[in-house]
Amino acid sequence: MARTGRPLAFSAAALADLLSLAVGYDLGHALAKPLLMPLLAAHAAVRGAPRLLVAALLCGWGGDVFLLADADPAFLAGMASFAAGHVCYVVLFRRHGPPRARARTLAPVPAITAVYATALVTTVALLWPDLPPDLRVPVAAYSTLLTAMAYTAATRTGLVPGLGGVLFLLSDTLIATGVADWPQLPRPDLWIMLTYIAAQFLLVTGTLRALEGRPAPGPTYGERRSTTP
Repeated sequence: MARTGRPLAFSAAALADLLSLAVGYDLGHALAKPLLMPLLAAHAAVRGAPRLLVAALLCGWGGDVFLLADADPAFLAGMASFAAGHVCYVVLFRRHGPPRARARTLAPVPAITAVYATALVTTVALLWPDLPPDLRVPVAAYSTLLTAMAYTAATRTGLVPGLGGVLFLLSDTLIATGVADWPQLPRPDLWIMLTYIAAQFLLVTGTLRALEGRPAPGPTYGERRSTTP
């Protein structure tokens, strides 16, 4: 697999989006946001990424587009699209995550399991009373999938994708606190997009590097026979 290189087009779109949010330029955000995941997916595809990784990013693109609309049906559609992306990530990490990646995590797997399980239960329990009644179950189900993705990234792929999973959790938690009408930081969309962009970038680059580090499969018996004089 080729080296990851630098996704310059994605970086330019990310900078344009974040600057637009920082100065309150809504049109710039509306134009830049839909470009982010297709550009990152193209970067990954050119470098031989597995189809599941590209599919996860395209699901993220669908979620990005749906969430540009300020309506409950669009929010649910965006959440479903992101949920499909998390399923792609989980299957990818379980299928391709090298076993030796566990040695590069910050803590033993049982400790990581406890941390993510506690974070999930605590977040859902705190948000539940303040969420609109029709969004409580969908948000809880989505949070479970999101946490599963972050946990699998940390335990099956390594430190960099694991950090990406943590940032994805943070980004979507910021969205959920807004839906629950909790007090927000100034420019909340800026912090949501900053953590989201960083999350997807780390998930992609970390996964590509992990896959590059896998040993190439050895020759089959038939191939060895055919090269024997």
